[in-house]
Amino acid sequence: MQINVPLNLLIPNMLSASVETLKIFFYTLFLSIPLGFIVALLRGSKYKIISIPIQIYQLIFRGTPLMLQLFFFMYGPYYIFGFSFDRFTACIAAFAINYAAYFGEIFRGGIGAIPRGQYEAAKVLGYTRSQTFMRIILPQVVKHVIPATGNELMTLVKDTSLAQVIAVNELFDVATSAGSKYFSTVPIVVAAVFYLVMNTIVELSFKLIEKKLEYYKN
Repeated sequence: MQINVPLNLLIPNMLSASVETLKIFFYTLFLSIPLGFIVALLRGSKYKIISIPIQIYQLIFRGTPLMLQLFFFMYGPYYIFGFSFDRFTACIAAFAINYAAYFGEIFRGGIGAIPRGQYEAAKVLGYTRSQTFMRIILPQVVKHVIPATGNELMTLVKDTSLAQVIAVNELFDVATSAGSKYFSTVPIVVAAVFYLVMNTIVELSFKLIEKKLEYYKN
C-alpha cells in the first residue's frame, strides 16, 4: 500500500537536490567542451604518436559505461596512487573526461566538414593559420556542431542521475530515497518532470543559438 507523499516537503528537497544536479551539469559543460576541442585538434594531428593515444582514450571512454567510470574515479585513485577524490570531485572528473571524448568527436566532424578550399582561399588573402581558424573556420564549425552538441547536453542532463551510484546527493538520489521511504512512485514522476523542464530549457536555448547563427550559410 502506498503512503501519501507530503509534496510540501518533497518539492523543496528536490529543488535543493536540483542545485547539485545543475552543478554537475555546468561543471561538466565548462570543463568538457574546452577539453573536447583540444581532443578534436589532437585527434586530427598528422603525428601518430599524438593521434593514436587520443583515439584509444576516446575508445575507452565512449566504449565503457559512465557508471563504471564513476566507480573508477571514486575508488581507483586510492588503489593506484594511494589517495582519494571526494565524491563530488570524482563525479565531475568522470563526467568531464567522458563527455570530452564525445565532444571531441563532434568537434572533429565539424572541423572536417569545412571545405579545404576555404583554407587555401584564406592563405591567398594573406591570413595567418590562426586568423584563418578563428575568423573563418571556427564560426562555421560552431554552426555545424550546435545540433549534435545540444543533443549531447540533453543526454548530460539525464546522465547526472548516475551520480547517485557514488552517493552524490543529486535529484534522482533524493527521488529514489523518497520513493523508498513513502512506498510511492510519485517522487520518481516528480523527478521526471524536473528533468523534462531542464531539458526543455536546454532545447530552447540551442534553438535560439541556431537562430542567431543563421547568417552562416553553407
